[in-house]
Amino acid sequence: MTIAHEEAVIDAAAVDAIFAEARTANTFSGEVTDEQARAIYELTKYGPTAFNSQPLRVTYVRSDEARAKLVDHLSRGNQAKTASAPLVAILSYDTDWHGQWDKFLPAYGAPKAMYDGDAELAAATGNNNAHLQAGYFILAVRSLGFAAGPMTGADFSAIDAEFFPAGDQKSFLIVNIGQPGPDAWGEAKPKFDYDDVVRTV
Repeated sequence: MTIAHEEAVIDAAAVDAIFAEARTANTFSGEVTDEQARAIYELTKYGPTAFNSQPLRVTYVRSDEARAKLVDHLSRGNQAKTASAPLVAILSYDTDWHGQWDKFLPAYGAPKAMYDGDAELAAATGNNNAHLQAGYFILAVRSLGFAAGPMTGADFSAIDAEFFPAGDQKSFLIVNIGQPGPDAWGEAKPKFDYDDVVRTV
């Protein structure tokens, strides 16, 4: 039992499933239903973002045709993982996320002009907050009892051209989702200790 388990308000099994014992899977089995895929997002959306912006967009890849197109744009070492995963998600951010300001923050519209007038700032904010939401997405996958296999080894420009030709989304992460398959885990990788990365000032 670690101090994290002792201090957590959720039970030890949940701490293990979401954090302490969770690992990135390399092989997958089973299935992920449409209801479970929906539940992943329904949990993800509650994580905080700047101005409640929620720029993350999720494209679930189900069809054989779409799967084949996606696999073609992955690095060679990632192709088999995605080809065999029960469900694959392309995570991207909405390039016009601030255009929906009245929907996600209707009571406080003043900051919108800052993003409307600065495309570089808008892109950086959308990208940064979508990455933040990607972390929530992975934890949501784990909380439903699945393993997640997030990957950046891909040609995201080609993925954007294939799946988002209008330029309204920019992809940045592929996440394989399912039950762990045979030999799903590689050797456990070391994690930094508290004293290695934390200081109090």
